[in-house]
Formats: sequence, C-alpha cells, structure tokens
Amino acid sequence: MLPSSAVRLRDQLASGEISSREATAHYLQQIDKQRALGAFVHVSDAAMDAAARADEVFAKHPEQLGRMHGMPTALKDLNDVAGMPTSYGSAAVEHVRAPRDSALAARLRADGVVFLGKTQVPEFGLSSYSENLIAAPSRNPHDPTRSSGGSSGGQAAAVAAGLIPLGPGSDGGGSVRIPAAACGLVGLKPSLGRVPSDVLEGYSDRFGAPKLTVSGPLAHDALDAALLLDTMRGSDHYLPLLRGGYPQELANLRIGYSTHSPFQSAYEITVSPEAQEAFTAGLTRLGQAHHVELARLAYAEDYPEAFAAVWTNGLKDLVLDDESKLGVLARDFRRRSQERSAKDSAQAATRIRQIAADFIRQWSAYDVIATPALAGVPPLVGHYTQGSAQRDYMLQCQYSPFSSMVNVASAAAITVPVGTSKEGLPLGIQLISPRSDEGMLLALALQISM
Repeated sequence: MLPSSAVRLRDQLASGEISSREATAHYLQQIDKQRALGAFVHVSDAAMDAAARADEVFAKHPEQLGRMHGMPTALKDLNDVAGMPTSYGSAAVEHVRAPRDSALAARLRADGVVFLGKTQVPEFGLSSYSENLIAAPSRNPHDPTRSSGGSSGGQAAAVAAGLIPLGPGSDGGGSVRIPAAACGLVGLKPSLGRVPSDVLEGYSDRFGAPKLTVSGPLAHDALDAALLLDTMRGSDHYLPLLRGGYPQELANLRIGYSTHSPFQSAYEITVSPEAQEAFTAGLTRLGQAHHVELARLAYAEDYPEAFAAVWTNGLKDLVLDDESKLGVLARDFRRRSQERSAKDSAQAATRIRQIAADFIRQWSAYDVIATPALAGVPPLVGHYTQGSAQRDYMLQCQYSPFSSMVNVASAAAITVPVGTSKEGLPLGIQLISPRSDEGMLLALALQISM
C-alpha cells in the first residue's frame, strides 16, 4: 500500500523502502482500473522501463538522485513529452509523437520523474472543463457525472482518484485552480516567472500583454504542492519553508475578503449558498490567526472585453492541419482573433496592463485577498457545450468568476478545499497574494487544513 502523501512517497523512494518499479506498477494498475474516469488520453508503454532505469541509478549512483527520483506522474496533453503524442485536445492538428521534451518535462525528468502518460484537456486549453472531440471527457472522481474542471482537468481527476501522487498543471485563466477546487485538491498558481521554464521566451506576448499562462502544482495538500513547486523550479525553498516553523509562526496578516468579480459588468455572477457557506468556513479558520475584513473592491467595467481579446489573440497564429475539425468554442475564438486588427490587439494589451496595475493597487491594501474558489459545485459533463460559443464562455465565466484576474495581474494564488456540498462535492476558498508570496500562500493552506 503506497502512502497518500507524495512527500512520504518521495522519502520512501529516496530511502529504498519502495522502488520506482513498485510505485509505477501500482499507479499503472490504478489507471487501468479507472479508465472510465477519462483522466488519461495516453498511457506510456515505456513507463516501466523508465522506472527500471531509475532503480538502476538508485543502486549504482545514489549521488545522482533528484528531488523526485523514481516518482511517477503525468503531464497535460498540452505539454510535449519525448516519445508520446501531443494532441492539444484537438482534432484539427496531427497527433505526432514529440521528438523531445518540453522545457517543463525536461526540468521534471532531470529530477528523476517517471512519466506515466498524458492527461485530458479541453481543446488548446481554452476551457474550464476538460471535454473535447477526440477522447472521452475527464470526469470528477467525487461524482463521475460531473466535470473535473479545466484545463488541467485530467491532471486533477488523476490526482484525486489516486492515479498519480501529484500533478504539474498549467494555469492561464484558472486552469490549475479551477480543477483543483472541483476535485478537492490544493492548486497553486505561481506568479509569472516563478517557474523559469514559463518565461524562456519572455514575460509578454507579441502584442505586449503579460503572459497569462504559468505552470503550477495540483496536490492533496500544501506539503505535496511545495515539493512539486520546488521540482518545477529546480531549487529547494518551499518544502523546507513549510517543514520549518514558518506555518506555525505566521500570524496577524490582514486578509480582505470579497465576492466581487470583474466579470460582473458583463454577466450575472452569483455565488451559490453552499459555496458561500464554505467560503465563510474558510474565512473563519483564517480568522483564528489573522485579521479578516471585507475588502471593498471596484473593477474596471471593460475588463471582460479586454481579457477576452488577450486570451484569444494567440489563436490567430495556430498552424492547423484541418481547420474544419475545430470545436465550436475554438472555432469562434479563432475567428474573433483573426478579425481583430494588430492595432486593436495592441490596444487590448495596453488596457489589460492598466487593469492589472489597478488590481495590484487595490489588492495591496491587504496581505491577502480571499474569494470563493468557484461560484458553485462542479457542473454536469456536457453542461457548457449544448449551445453557442457565446453561451459556453458565459457559463465558464459564471462558474469561475474570480480566477482570470490573477493571471492578468501576474500574481500568485492558491485554492484550498474547505468543505463539501450536501452531495459530497468539494468546495473551496481562493487566496491571492498581491506581492506574489507563494510561501505565505502555501503556509496559509497548511493552516486551513490543520
């Protein structure tokens, strides 16, 4: 029986108490048993060989062991892993086997990770649900009729169901935090640049907007998330910080809470009673050691328009094999991006930077801003895709109204489970650090779970 803690599993692998082959065989068996969950779209046929090589290095060259040597995990099907196909969740591109690792995969492999395969995503990572036209949808382990979120939905389902011990995800508008909250996990969105592989090509897109997407961990608890973040960065900091006295000493922070969303100027945003109750429970726990007060925030009314422009701009440059095979949402987003002039794209980039500065200005009156993680429980599979692209996008904004603003601000945020609905579905709280203090957020997550 393997431990539920990834940190404990890492320690057992490092001591030789458990071999990489034993751990890898266990998780491959779980993946096979739970295929109906739809978490995996590709399972590696080379995983056991990789585990055997990890065990050989352990026996012959123990000085070469990395932070997660022999630890099984997976990557989203948006990341290249050498020898595995990358589909981007789309039928419009050819699914070729990657000749080399992406920068993130290479970083993890350098620390000894064994890749079990690729997990389900929405087409090009565009959605807060992991459904597409090429594979079965990723389902929520707490209720398989419901969504596991997106775009790291396959990763979250795999971690929550015990198919992998922890999972690296990516977050461009909530894509780590949304599925983490939907599946009852800790999900951390680091600040832009905290993970070096995210900014190898700079901190801005070609129009001057801040890059929205960063890599972050999905895990059962804050310690596991800290281990994975250290591995993604290639340096030890966050796990030693949490294992020291910092979480116990952290106190008297000024925490401002809010249910105000920058999407309220465009859509009706309502937090369900159960989500509000869980949010209040999280605030109560935080209030045992910190000062919690209402934050009166006012967001720019043109945020929805500016964000949508920046979010979709990259689609105009996609090289597709068959554009007719795009899904409804991706086709509509791509059309809009192609109709947008370079001048309009540059103006949207300038405006989103101004809005981002205003977010940070307002949030910086506090050490932490707290919001509900999501506006309600995970919706049923197929909830978003029964109508137009416009309706799909509106429903996504209403479900996750507090996430994309953090990406725009290039700040750090974490979602932490704090309760369940009457049906046993996870509910959580989001904590935002305007000063991008990931260590503080991880420590607060640990405090909440104590």
